[in-house]
Amino acid sequence: MEDIIDGRKIVITKPGGKFSFGILKRDDFMVWIHDPKKDTLWLISHKNIFEDLEEKAMRNKKEALRIIEALAKVYKGSDPDIVLKKMKLRNPFGEKPEVLLKAYKWIWGQEDCNYPPPKYKGREMSMNGINELKNRLKR
Repeated sequence: MEDIIDGRKIVITKPGGKFSFGILKRDDFMVWIHDPKKDTLWLISHKNIFEDLEEKAMRNKKEALRIIEALAKVYKGSDPDIVLKKMKLRNPFGEKPEVLLKAYKWIWGQEDCNYPPPKYKGREMSMNGINELKNRLKR
């Protein structure tokens, strides 16, 4: 579980629902955003995060690139709280960078379980799309 400054939490549930050869994968899990004030759960997805990053870029390309840089640090194993303290990110739109970093910390762990490297790409699958967005923004 990860606490978010606004009171929400990143939580996981297990099993996650993926099957392999008709058998439920025991190491799979789902990553949710829980809002205890509203008593809601949101199953955050790659698509949600990617679209949020695109919208951030439309509003402030420089800050979107900094958020992608922060995601790359978490991708490589840095703790989101340490990255957030060092980078002091601004949010031009949508979800707070804190939410994206903390959610992806767990989503990438889940991808590494479901699609373990080196045979499969694990977390690299989603980071490739984020890097493509970064390269588009730098042009």
